[in-house]
Amino acid sequence: MKKDEPPAAAATPAPSDDLRPGDGVKGVRLITAQTPAVRAWRKVAAQHIYKAYPKRIYKGKIPPLVYAVVVVETDVDASGKVTNVTFSRTPSHAPEVPPKIAALIRATSPFPSPGKLGAHTYVDTWLWDKSGNFQIDTLTLGQRSR
Repeated sequence: MKKDEPPAAAATPAPSDDLRPGDGVKGVRLITAQTPAVRAWRKVAAQHIYKAYPKRIYKGKIPPLVYAVVVVETDVDASGKVTNVTFSRTPSHAPEVPPKIAALIRATSPFPSPGKLGAHTYVDTWLWDKSGNFQIDTLTLGQRSR
């Protein structure tokens, strides 16, 4: 390269029509966009879980310092069967909580049919109290200030 020449541009590979998101990248999951229809179905799913565990639902507003907050990704097929449960946020101080949540979700399968949504992944947040009772963010009554 001569002194006055600009550096050569790095070659950029052309996009391929054969590639799909997540191809060749281990561990990448595609989560269904949280559209109004998915959010509405998420409420149906949370109600389904609440009906299965009425004695485990934390009554009233959650304390300001909840024991564990867990973000759960639940895959359901077109009939509502739970096919996978993964976590995008887990509490390091409460490693026992995510497996309990996964077991609770799997035990309630199948969920109500997602209808036109078909198979998809929905995301919800579980608020877990030290007592083992919980609320799901979609149906939470909120948190107390004290």
